Amino acid sequence: MTGEWSYGAAAGPVKGVAGLILIVIANKVSTQEAVSTPGELSLAAYRQLFAGGVVTRAVLVGLGVTAAGTAISLGVTVLAAYGLSRPGSLLHRPLLFLVLLTFLFGPGLIPNYLLVSSLGLVDSYWALILPSAVTAFNLVVMRPFFMSIPGEVTDSARIDGASEFRILRRIVLPMSRGVTAVIGLFYAVGYWNSFFDAVLYLNDNAKWPLQVVLRQYVLQGRSLLVGQSGTGTIPGQALPPGLAVQMAIVVVALVPVLFVYPFVQRHFTKGVIVGAVKG
Repeated sequence: MTGEWSYGAAAGPVKGVAGLILIVIANKVSTQEAVSTPGELSLAAYRQLFAGGVVTRAVLVGLGVTAAGTAISLGVTVLAAYGLSRPGSLLHRPLLFLVLLTFLFGPGLIPNYLLVSSLGLVDSYWALILPSAVTAFNLVVMRPFFMSIPGEVTDSARIDGASEFRILRRIVLPMSRGVTAVIGLFYAVGYWNSFFDAVLYLNDNAKWPLQVVLRQYVLQGRSLLVGQSGTGTIPGQALPPGLAVQMAIVVVALVPVLFVYPFVQRHFTKGVIVGAVKG
C-alpha cells in the first residue's frame, strides 16, 4: 500500500501503512480540536470509551469468546488431524474426503441459521463458537505435519504400551509446537475479528463482542447506548461522536492481536512450511 497521509494542518505527509497507523494512534490520544490543530495530547477518548461500560463489556465478551473458542477449536482440530494422519484409523479415507469436500461446497447462510436455531443456540455465546469450531484449512495444514513425524518414534512408544492419546500428548504435540502455535493464532484472530455471527445470532446487544460495537459506532456512526436493542433503546450513557473516540475503539480492537503475535512469530514460518512440505 502506497500513498501519502497527512495529520493536521502543520504536519507533513507520511507514507504507507505505517503512516496510517501513526495517524490512528495520534488521533486516539488527541482532543477533538487537536485533530485539526495538533499540539495537545489527551486520553479523554479512553475515558469516554470505558465510562459507560459498553466497550468494557464488549471487550470482555470478545476476549472470553476468543479464549474459549480457540481452546475448543484447537483441541478438536488436533484430535481430528492426528486421527486422519494415521493410515489405519477407522473410516480414514471417507472422513478425509468429507473434510476436503467442504472446500468446494458450503452449507449456506439459511441452513446454518436453521441448524443453530434448532439447537437452541440463538442469542447464546455458543452460537459464536460451535458453527466455526473446526476449519478445514487448518485441519489440512496440521495433518501433513503429523504425518511428517517419523513412524519409528510412535511405533516404539506403542511397543512400550503407550496409548494413542498418550502418544499424542507426550510425543506428537511437543514435536509440533510450531504448527500448533500457528493454528492457534489463526483461530484466535478469526474469533476476535468475527462480527457477522454475532450480528446474525445475537439479539441482545449486551452480548455483543467488540467487533460488532466497532462496526456499530465507527462505520454506521451510531451512538452506543446501554440497553439498546433491535426494537428500541433504553436510556443509558452514550458515547459522543468524534474521530478521537472512533480511533480509540480501533486501537483497542488492535491491541490483543498485536500483543499475541510477537510470541508466536518465531513459529509462524516454520509451522506453515514444515506442515505443507514433505520429504
